[in-house]
Order: sequence, then structure tokens, then C-alpha cells
Amino acid sequence: MLDLGSRLPLPAQHQPGGWLTALAPMQDVTDLAFMQVIAHYGAPDFFFTEFFRVHAHSRPEAHILRSIDENTTGRPVFAQLIGEDLNFLAKTTRELLRHNVAGIDLNLGCPAPKVYKKNVGGGLLREPAKVGQILAMLRENVPGLFTVKMRIGFSDTENFDRLIDLVNEHRVDLLSVHGRTVKEMYRSEVHYDFIARAATRAQCPVLANGNVTSARRAGTVLAETHAAGVMIGRHAIRNPWIFRQCREQFSGQAVTRITLADVRDYVTRLYAATRSPEIPERNHVNKMKKYLNFVGQSVDGSGAFLHEMRRTESEIELFTVCDRHLLGDPSREFSPEPYPGVIARPNCETPESGTDGCSLETITH
Repeated sequence: MLDLGSRLPLPAQHQPGGWLTALAPMQDVTDLAFMQVIAHYGAPDFFFTEFFRVHAHSRPEAHILRSIDENTTGRPVFAQLIGEDLNFLAKTTRELLRHNVAGIDLNLGCPAPKVYKKNVGGGLLREPAKVGQILAMLRENVPGLFTVKMRIGFSDTENFDRLIDLVNEHRVDLLSVHGRTVKEMYRSEVHYDFIARAATRAQCPVLANGNVTSARRAGTVLAETHAAGVMIGRHAIRNPWIFRQCREQFSGQAVTRITLADVRDYVTRLYAATRSPEIPERNHVNKMKKYLNFVGQSVDGSGAFLHEMRRTESEIELFTVCDRHLLGDPSREFSPEPYPGVIARPNCETPESGTDGCSLETITH
């Protein structure tokens, strides 16, 4: 295992020299409520906020600031920025540094077309010179920890080595690499060889991101990439115990077995944590479907839970479906891996669909 020897604010529970874990930033998902639910089942070493949109008229969004100011997880939270104007990025950085952030993170990976078409997020990977300017400015304005999350390229990997060199040149403290290009979205295989290349070339710790589906898979990815740790997004929505299980896997302990009854508890907790009095019940049920689309990948191999859950319109209907599928055989194991062929986001994950056709279920990270 790697002795990081870095300035990263590791929690007391972290094993010296052990591998790192982080929850990936996911827009409209990784808010205060979700972070608190994840922490209940076993927090990662680090959290990252949803991205703060930075432009001429932007101010740090109040609901994202809550995940920093009201953080009770016992874990550090990095504030993620997305933007391309140097002056506005500097201004927002100064504002965020007045809050209790672990550091500032730059988004160079969001693959949503409506984002990259504005030349921010993953769109910037087409312009290494511009990336260099942004990294230089942020390094100058961030006296503490400065981190970056990136994909391996936009439509190809031509700029990959140059981007890693820029990360080194501007003394980035932690780099998270999602092993797909922007254009590949979430549909292709993950190119772990490029994450391994980053881990070798970068002078800072590298987190491997992309299809880290389980604790066992995390161990395989780390062995293949020699990364310093893993960043997990969608599969932490599916399985909030995954960070606890990773720590068990990494230390050679037995990995905790999760039952369908445990998952029923998770659904109740998540529903209550994310409920807002201002949101109509129907809207909140629809919000829950966004999470349960991922949870359902490990409930049954037939997709019956997903089929019924997606058709509910009220709290009673939703929990009736959950009770039927999760409490009918409560001691049955919740599959550590998604069942083959059970798709969480059919509009986005099938090869035939276009990247502009993603529905409400789209999650960018």
C-alpha cells in the first residue's frame, strides 16, 4: 500500500498508508442530506460538493454551501467549481475559502452536453493551454489543498499526457481520474490503463474513478492501476455501505453482508433525509426514483422492482412496492454487484441512445 506523505486531511479512522476513498461529486445528488445518509452507513475519507457554477452573475449556491457549513459527517468536504473565466473563478474561490472547506476542486470531467458545449467541465479538455491558465490561477489563489477531477480526454486521449504534466506543473494536491473520455459518457468500458498511466506520471495521489461497483472490484482496480484510492459515484447511490466494505476489503477483513431488509432501512432513511415540506409528495416520489433506479440494480435480476417502482406516483405506492420486494424475503442478500442487464438509466446507458437524450435520471460526475 502507498504511504501518501501528503497534506490530505485524512480522518482519524484512516489506516496509515492505506488506500483512500471518496464519494464522487454528482449534480443534484451529493447534497447535505445524501452525504449524511452515506455517513450513517460508513463515510468515505472525503466528500466533494456538487459543482458551484461560476460565471459573470453567479454566487455560490446556498443549498450547496449547506453541505459545507452544516457538515456533521466527521469527514472533510472539498468545494468543486465548474467554469472557465479566470476572474470569476478567482472571485468564487475567495468566497468559498471563507467557509470550512477542505480545499478547492476543479471540474474537468462533466460529460453532459449542455455543460461541455459552454466550454466548461469536460469541454475544457480540448484546450490544454486554457486548462493551464486556470490551474495556475487557482494554485495562486488556494493556499491550502487544490484538487482536480478529470476525464482522460474529450473525444480522444491526445491531450492526456499534457494535462497530467500541467497537474504536476501547478502542484495539484490530489487528482481524480474517470477512465473514459467525455464523449464516451458512461457507455464504454473504463480505460484503467490510462488511470494507471496517470498514477505513474502524476506527482500527487491519484484516485481511480469509473465502474468501481463493489469493494472487491475496488481492490481489483487498485491492483491494476496502482492508484492511491478510489472515487465512487453511482454505485454509492446503489450501495451506501460500499465505503465501509472497501475499508474491510483493503484491511483483509470479512466484507459486511447486506440484506434486503437493510436496503429497506436505507430507503426509509433516504426518503426522510431528502424530504422538504415545500416539495409536493409526487415530486419527492419522483426524486426518490432517481436514487432507486440505481438501488434496483441489486434487488433482483429480472428488473421487476425497477419496473414497478418507476410506475409509482405516491408515497404509499412507493413504499408498498419497496415492502413487497425488500421485505418479502428480508434476509436475502442484496447483491454486491449489479445484476447483469439491469440498467439504471436506459435513456443514457444503452449504446443506441444519443448523449442528448438523457432523462431526469442523468447524473454527471
